[in-house]
Amino acid sequence: MEAGTPGGVSVQDEAVDKSNFKKCNQIAFYRRQKLLRPGKSLYRVLFDSVTLSDENVKFQIIHEENKVLLQVEIYEIEGNIFRLKIDEASPLKARYKVPDVLIKEPTTQKLFISHKEAGILVLSSVNENYKLRVTANPFQVELQSKGETVMSVNSNGLLYFEHLQPPPSDRKPTAQNEEAASDSSKERQEDLGLWQEKFGSFLDIKAHGPTSVGIDFSLHGYDHVYGIPQHAETLLLKNTSDGDAYRLYNLDIFGHKIHDKIGIYGSVPLLLAHKPNRTSGIFWLNSSETLVDISTKAVAEVRVIHFPQN
Repeated sequence: MEAGTPGGVSVQDEAVDKSNFKKCNQIAFYRRQKLLRPGKSLYRVLFDSVTLSDENVKFQIIHEENKVLLQVEIYEIEGNIFRLKIDEASPLKARYKVPDVLIKEPTTQKLFISHKEAGILVLSSVNENYKLRVTANPFQVELQSKGETVMSVNSNGLLYFEHLQPPPSDRKPTAQNEEAASDSSKERQEDLGLWQEKFGSFLDIKAHGPTSVGIDFSLHGYDHVYGIPQHAETLLLKNTSDGDAYRLYNLDIFGHKIHDKIGIYGSVPLLLAHKPNRTSGIFWLNSSETLVDISTKAVAEVRVIHFPQN
């Protein structure tokens, strides 16, 4: 604080130097995922792979272009909680998973198939008030409560999953990948940050290539969403279509400006939507950098973009 005019003081601006931190358009995985426009998802459910157990329901989905298989697991947890896990069915190596989040594993409730028809699978539980409607093509999951759709997953077709792959130098040329190789010029790889990414003097080398994931959530019947701290912003989360996304990343920023979406210190990946008769939430469990785009239209649509660290 410095002395000002007689009888008053002015506060010196000690806000963070933003040049030390990336803007959204400087984050390679965000640029790559923004190339995917809302529309029909390229993922399709393989219903012949569905298996049920006392713990969860499993099935595979396939990308219609690259033919990579992903394993989907759905759990119901006590307290009207549903967990969705998606991972590669046969990865080159296991991805990092956050340990020690819970004191003990939560109690799950068995899901069963209550209805099945061409391209549709409906999962129910002991609490028949809640159902999960899984659509095969394109892949989509709807959470329904007493016949009302509360939340949709991948309804905008923004499921994005970069599978692990060997470096281009280690791949054997084949007729199938010649066209892909021609599009993987050094300049394009650097622009998209596929195998390495530079910011200032720091060079991030990605030994297993790009590994970001993303998906969209639509929260139906809500006007406002809250949460995903810490940011020096309003409690009500704002539409990000005309600006930067909300960034979840552990940053040690002690000086900051108000009404800014940049992360301050820690991050809590929990987003809440509330109305008089219902509260819904999305908990995005991962330890690495996450960007959240929010679009509020007739329904509150929340697109979550996430980057697993190498």
